[in-house]
Amino acid sequence: MSFQKIQRIAAVGATLALAALVATGCGQSGDDDNGSDGNAKADGPKVGLVTDVGGLNDRSFNALANKGFEQAKDELGASGSVIESKSDSDYGRNLGSQVTNGSDLVVGIGFLMADAVKDAASKAPDTNFAIVDNSYTGEDGAWGATDNLSSLIFKEQEAGYLAGVLAGAAEEAGELDGLNAAKVVSAVGGLEIPPVIKYIAGFKEGVLSQCEDCTVLVDYSQDFVDQSKCQDRALAQIAKGSDIVFQVAGGCGLGALDAAKQKGVWGIGVDQDQAFLGDHILTSAIKRVDQAVFQAIEAVDSDEFKGGADIVFGLAEDGVGLGKIAEPAQQYEDLVDEASETITSGDFTVTEEIS
Repeated sequence: MSFQKIQRIAAVGATLALAALVATGCGQSGDDDNGSDGNAKADGPKVGLVTDVGGLNDRSFNALANKGFEQAKDELGASGSVIESKSDSDYGRNLGSQVTNGSDLVVGIGFLMADAVKDAASKAPDTNFAIVDNSYTGEDGAWGATDNLSSLIFKEQEAGYLAGVLAGAAEEAGELDGLNAAKVVSAVGGLEIPPVIKYIAGFKEGVLSQCEDCTVLVDYSQDFVDQSKCQDRALAQIAKGSDIVFQVAGGCGLGALDAAKQKGVWGIGVDQDQAFLGDHILTSAIKRVDQAVFQAIEAVDSDEFKGGADIVFGLAEDGVGLGKIAEPAQQYEDLVDEASETITSGDFTVTEEIS
């Protein structure tokens, strides 16, 4: 199923409104060229990506966002650069640097950049902005709407639910190597922020839908980078009987999956398909950040960018889902498919809050 096309308002052009804030951006910057092949047009939009502190090597949503940018270079003739933020204090300066570079679209990657992106968008009203994983249109109206800023958000709970259904079915049957009799699974989150909470909430609900007497342990590393912190949390959970560990902590979470491998239990990846990490990966709860970013760039390219709105990607939009299911667990794939159908049909709504 293809994604619904992102709509948008035509951009007026780049602005130098943030020039007083920055001289240069902080962190590593990619080459400023179109990176296109001979078959792609060479006059696409100029794009400025800014990562959060996880950086491009997180094997998660920052890497996926950059993948979408690379696709836009190849298919749309886009040009521009990526700046990797090294600390929270870099966000404002790096976003401002991408404005002064003349970007047609500036993309902030991650919920942690919410304040900085909104501030930058308000100071550069003639530049298009998009943020991954944050909505500014909450019910309380606290964020308000900025007409040059679009939110690319995901129904992580739906992907988490499908991963939970698989894990719960496996626990209930107890047939996979590496499972014990305790019926305990766990999740290691980074910070208690909406995208993480939604993943874990859906996961827990999915597990319990298949295994009513299962226990779901939840802990947070308070970090998205340091793998040792997630490894420690996962080892503690495994010591309590967990034999399936769901990582929801970006690059840090790779440590949780490594702990699962060390102890001979199962791991569940996040954001992108992390089956490449080994045979211990049961599946991955994925969200297609690459396609969301690509479509935002495509919208700028076709003068249809729409700011002041949430662009939502769920199962129905093919925006979230599961990665590869480990071969021994493919016997439960029909249960996952049935669960997916109840969600996409509107018959079932997955919770966004951890009970």
